[in-house]
Amino acid sequence: MTMKVAIVTGASSGIGMATAKLLSENGYSIVAHGRRKDRLAALQEAIPRCVSVAGDLNGEGECEALLATALQHFGRIDCVINCAGKNHTGTIDEIDVGALCEMVKVNVESAFRLSYLVLKHFRKQGTGHLVHVTSVMGYKVRETGGSYAGTKHAVEALCEALRLELARSDIRVSCIAPGLVQTELHRDQAIHPSITRGIKPLAPEDVADTILWMLQIPAHMNVPQMVLLPKDHAI
Repeated sequence: MTMKVAIVTGASSGIGMATAKLLSENGYSIVAHGRRKDRLAALQEAIPRCVSVAGDLNGEGECEALLATALQHFGRIDCVINCAGKNHTGTIDEIDVGALCEMVKVNVESAFRLSYLVLKHFRKQGTGHLVHVTSVMGYKVRETGGSYAGTKHAVEALCEALRLELARSDIRVSCIAPGLVQTELHRDQAIHPSITRGIKPLAPEDVADTILWMLQIPAHMNVPQMVLLPKDHAI
């Protein structure tokens, strides 16, 4: 039986790291990507059959190098899980437009670059599964969070169009949209939203479990979009 190979972005923390670990435990070879080289190196040491690539997905040739690394080390790519993301919110008076535009580059531009490159490879290969971790904010909007929600709307829209284009192939495109998760996404906020909103957040491992389930459903099935919420997250 051929061992499956997964590229996981955003793997230096949170959902990405939890996903890389879980897939490794379930027999996948892992190519872990993120911006924090030290954390990726530690992950590579902690799990078997893992290589890491540190960098910025919007950098010149970065996405191409990521795929080339996977093919060089493991010979194939079965799935790509994009967990990379940033969050910047604020009122009209508070917002840092520079930080907002950086968020758009990470959340939207890198997702678009990666998606088209990966799907071209999957078309040549004849099979593959692309999963983007988006957010419930891809469907909902809160005051002060419209820009973040907009980035997630953009990825959800892209993925639905790509799914339609590939519907009669053996290539699957999925989005999983979590509600509040206990990650570093909100590390710049003085008080974590779980406290201000009275929500017990999901753990990164909850999302990773759902991603693994998506990857393991029968080949004739697809889950294009899934919202995953803490039970007390009223949104």
